[in-house]
Amino acid sequence: MEKDDSFILEIVDENEKASKPAGFNLDQTLEEVDQFIQKLVPGDNKFVKCIDPLQELVDSRIALYEQKEPAAKFGLNIDEDNSFFEAVRRLSLIVNNLDEFPSDLAAISCLNRASSTHFRAMLLFECELRALLDNPKRTGDPNFDPKSPNTDGSQGSSKSEDEFPYFSSQSIHVMNQIATAMILAGYEAECCTVYGGLRLKALDVEFSKQCYENINVEDIQKMSWESLEGEINNWIHIMKFCTTNLFPAERNLCDSVFSDNRLTAQRLFCDLATSLSIRLLNFPNALVWPRRYSTEKLFKFLDIYETLHDLANLDIGNDSSAEEFMSETSMAQSRIGGAVMSIFSQIESSIKNDNAGRTPVAGGAVHPLTRYTMNYLKYACEYKDTLEQVFQKQDKVQGSPRQKVVEQESKDVTEDDDRCPPLSPFALKLMMVIDLLDANIEMKSKLYRNPALRLVFLMNNGRYILQKIKESAEIYEMMGPYWSRKRTSELRRYHKTYQRETWSNVLQCISHEGVQVNGKVSKPVLKERFKNFNTIFDEILKTQSSWIVSDGKLRSELRVSISSVVIPAYRSFLGRFKSYLDNNKQAGKYIKYQPEDIEELIEQLFEGNTASMAPRR
Repeated sequence: MEKDDSFILEIVDENEKASKPAGFNLDQTLEEVDQFIQKLVPGDNKFVKCIDPLQELVDSRIALYEQKEPAAKFGLNIDEDNSFFEAVRRLSLIVNNLDEFPSDLAAISCLNRASSTHFRAMLLFECELRALLDNPKRTGDPNFDPKSPNTDGSQGSSKSEDEFPYFSSQSIHVMNQIATAMILAGYEAECCTVYGGLRLKALDVEFSKQCYENINVEDIQKMSWESLEGEINNWIHIMKFCTTNLFPAERNLCDSVFSDNRLTAQRLFCDLATSLSIRLLNFPNALVWPRRYSTEKLFKFLDIYETLHDLANLDIGNDSSAEEFMSETSMAQSRIGGAVMSIFSQIESSIKNDNAGRTPVAGGAVHPLTRYTMNYLKYACEYKDTLEQVFQKQDKVQGSPRQKVVEQESKDVTEDDDRCPPLSPFALKLMMVIDLLDANIEMKSKLYRNPALRLVFLMNNGRYILQKIKESAEIYEMMGPYWSRKRTSELRRYHKTYQRETWSNVLQCISHEGVQVNGKVSKPVLKERFKNFNTIFDEILKTQSSWIVSDGKLRSELRVSISSVVIPAYRSFLGRFKSYLDNNKQAGKYIKYQPEDIEELIEQLFEGNTASMAPRR
């Protein structure tokens, strides 16, 4: 078919529209091409008559599109664009089936022209895709609707998108058309190379906006903890930004641009996510190198672990393209998990190695080690679910030496009481720490020479441990109600033993037995009893008012229990025998206290110097 000199140039808003031969009918030409492709017969050279008009149309359109500004070649006239993409699609089907066509000179010449035009179309698409990706804030029609009739941009003013990835719906629609056309034409590799490279560049820009810097092992080794903590906080912020904003938005963009090629979209997003994630994972991977961290650093590492958990749960698919992403994330999470276990285990070492001199805590108060350990456990268990994950993952390899130890220890604990459910690895570790603390407190209690003060020390520390566990729903859940009841019974036993150790001698002084001799009250014996009572009570008051019971409830329980046995006994003894001394000029010497006095003085016990101490947590 020879080119007709009567082409008519139709003018649109920019006076640019593809030229067509006179009498040319695009729909008819496309239909003829479709019918020809479906009925393609090897050796049939009639195709020249239907391919040439198509090739000429595409060629002329390309010439006009090439004159337009980059990133603005499509989208001004949807109908014209759609017809062009449809024409290129037919041309792609023809070029991709060249082997089926005859090989005479006329056919070869026609197919060469079609291939050349097809290649020009692919170059046009690639350049425009590159321009669109490189100019995400290019203005577009705010009223753009690819399903609506011809849109010429005259219905409203233009605006740029304000949120990542900053593309207008018009730009995304055009990129989708280009990507679909290039992949159908066999140019998927070229399309993906352009898209992947420029999107990675755009994501790098977003990283820069978040002030992200690569930090290596050497940098970390030189940093103070204050500086490193700041870097950790910044890293967590960036990771959360990625998992909640950047990656989901990028995933949506991939799915939109490659909506007709889901596997391609999946692979591209995985490649982008993996590339960025590996850079981000360099930081936690560097953190776990030889540098040793103290127990207080546990919480930042738990924050990192939780952040990595969110990254691992990112929906990037489950095919082979996601394997590297999942592998790298899993390894980083495992390394941080190992660091968490190592740091947490240091609390055991700190308890075992705590031999702070041979001087007991003044007044039998709560030992600083008890306060530190229980507050540490309480704060750590605010991360209970995360710690459960860490210990479970580190111990889940069946047959590993540690797994066997955990299983045996859990079995030993639960066999002691069939009401105790099987313990998780972390719950078992928690119980082991508290058992170590108990043993340490028991050892320290032996530093007190006074048996009663030793019992007060055990009650103080035992009550503090119990209260901290009750205050933490997470710890209480793991320890179980049976453990709490058992600990309460143990404290009650300490209480009874203390009462016996301290007040049995006082009660003997005011016992009715032995006061009468030969059926008559012996005044010398009575005087000795009152005198001994005063002496012993005064000594207890002097000594135990300096002892410390900081827990108000425990202090009240002790005073009430003392009053409940001492005051009734004293009132009975005084009422029964007071009259035998009333006529004695020295009665005041022996009857030093009234029952009300005893009650008031008991209220002074266990105050220590707490009034002048700073409030304790």
